[in-house]
Amino acid sequence: MDLDVGTSTHDPNDPDDRFRALYAEHLTAILGYAVRRVPAPEDAADVVAETFLVAWRRMSEVPPDGEARLWLYGVARRVLANHLRGEGRRSRLGDRLRTELAHQVTVTDPADEVVQVRTIRTAMAALDRADCEVLELTAWEELAPREIAVTLGISSEAVRTRLSRARRRLRENLDADPGHESAGAGHVQGVRPILVPKGDR
Repeated sequence: MDLDVGTSTHDPNDPDDRFRALYAEHLTAILGYAVRRVPAPEDAADVVAETFLVAWRRMSEVPPDGEARLWLYGVARRVLANHLRGEGRRSRLGDRLRTELAHQVTVTDPADEVVQVRTIRTAMAALDRADCEVLELTAWEELAPREIAVTLGISSEAVRTRLSRARRRLRENLDADPGHESAGAGHVQGVRPILVPKGDR
């Protein structure tokens, strides 16, 4: 497969050109999605490679324009689930390695800009996986409820319900943190963007 994305011509009807354009436009987003969810950089590379391999094989199913990124997130989510099932023995090292990952991979992490990483991850670790996932997509991928619905293959209403429940439980976890019980969740630096509902777009 030729991944030379620097070609100066682009034929939207040619599958090779469509793939090159897809790869060039969304590689950073999919890599960021992967590195924030795996214990080691090489795992992220595997997830990204498999995601784009699926895209290559299913180019006829990739939606146009802005929906392509959401479609790729959906593929990456399934690839990641398979990967993590096969790497279950690493799960206990996950939190420590994710912290180290920030110093090993040069990818801008929106989470670093909106939360105190240790506080928020400790609180989120106590959430159900479904609740944690919608918060991750909101804070890290900066998706609106409609976009999360496309990524997860569920309704926007279901996403809003999960977000409301997840934010409530996250507030409770943060309020229960002895280091922040006097300030409350709303005063933990950077937590507000996760806890306050974001408008659909």
